[in-house]
Amino acid sequence: MCLAVPGQIISLSEPGAGEPRGRVSFGGALKEVSLAFTPEAAVGDYVIVHAGCAISRLDEDEAREALAEFAALGALEQA
Repeated sequence: MCLAVPGQIISLSEPGAGEPRGRVSFGGALKEVSLAFTPEAAVGDYVIVHAGCAISRLDEDEAREALAEFAALGALEQA
């Protein structure tokens, strides 16, 4: 089974530094990810990340809905 998680881009690597990369926040946990598949992504955008790569952008409403679903699943697991 594969899992892709939404996160928000908080910074981008310097242009010309090879593969585009960015720091993405997953509810406060930060991870550097490849933006090779989403070169149009900008700071503040939400992206879906799988295996260290942002595979698509999504709008803020979609991101918040997905994050709420993940939170609900976590609450069910704790119960």
